[in-house]
Amino acid sequence: MRTTTRAALSGVAAIGLASLALTACTPAGGGAANAGECTPKDNITVGYIPKLGDDPYMTTVRDGAQRAAAELGGSNKVVYTSPSEATGAAQIPFVQQLISQKVDVIAISGSDLNGAAAELKKAQAQGIKVITFDSDVAPEARSLFVNQAKTEELGTGMLDSMSDLLGGQGEFAILSSTQTAVNQNAWIADIKKRLESESKFSGMKLVDVVYGEEKADVSANRAKELVTTHPNLKGIIVPAGISLPAAATALDEIGALGKVKLTGLAPASLIRKHIETGNVQDIWWNVSDLGYLSFYAAKAVAGCSVTGKAGETFDAGTLGSYTVGEQNVVILGPAKTVTPANVSEFAF
Repeated sequence: MRTTTRAALSGVAAIGLASLALTACTPAGGGAANAGECTPKDNITVGYIPKLGDDPYMTTVRDGAQRAAAELGGSNKVVYTSPSEATGAAQIPFVQQLISQKVDVIAISGSDLNGAAAELKKAQAQGIKVITFDSDVAPEARSLFVNQAKTEELGTGMLDSMSDLLGGQGEFAILSSTQTAVNQNAWIADIKKRLESESKFSGMKLVDVVYGEEKADVSANRAKELVTTHPNLKGIIVPAGISLPAAATALDEIGALGKVKLTGLAPASLIRKHIETGNVQDIWWNVSDLGYLSFYAAKAVAGCSVTGKAGETFDAGTLGSYTVGEQNVVILGPAKTVTPANVSEFAF
């Protein structure tokens, strides 16, 4: 839920955050480690833990966060860590590192719900605020989840896009990231639910779900295997930023792209040429703005103006005013379906 105000668009968000009075800081649905008095902080250091440090999606989030820190001025800054594997276990050492550095806020994109939750609770116990972005962790281990779009909207968008590409008829598969990926699993669950409950998808059949393990080469091989294993396959939904470009390139190389249509989630710039042919669609948003919003959310939590309760609001610079929704979630805004008609609007 978002409202944009003229005052927020004039860039005065930082002033309000700097002068907030001391408030209680016990998030609704958050862990007990967040209970007690909150001492507001003006200049903050936010430690970012992505799923994979060199993923272009995540580095664009980082750039957006740095843009917000620079806009706020002072000594606000971003510390960016770089996990080399997309697992919760691989994120634990970076949580520990940020605790030792005494950052003010940890912002993490969870590789799974519970893998790093215990360490995040330790951070909370030491007075470090925790928020998530892009992909959530166990709710008791964080104060806020800054999501790019509503979960059901992304699942809906990908299935509607696949239906459009297939004319509502035919077999399709899903090539996801990892079996434990929180956001991908939620989108897949929504896709399956709609397939079963909505008659407009009665001509479509989900025949397989496979995983690219957040690796381009594995994703490429999985896409080719799907085409071989399912000779009547007409489409693949690929809800993973590394996997969709890899799958498009792999199928193009073997002459299968077009016979098999693709849609999913990935930087539009990485699949632009395939979108322009009409063989690929994309469900996408402004990734830099996700990073920008996450830093302002971290600022609000560290400044004690937001505890995680539904209905609380905070300013997010040029993006305007945002409202915390149910389950402590803040939504960037609706995603768009990227087609040949609008692909030029997306720089990333």
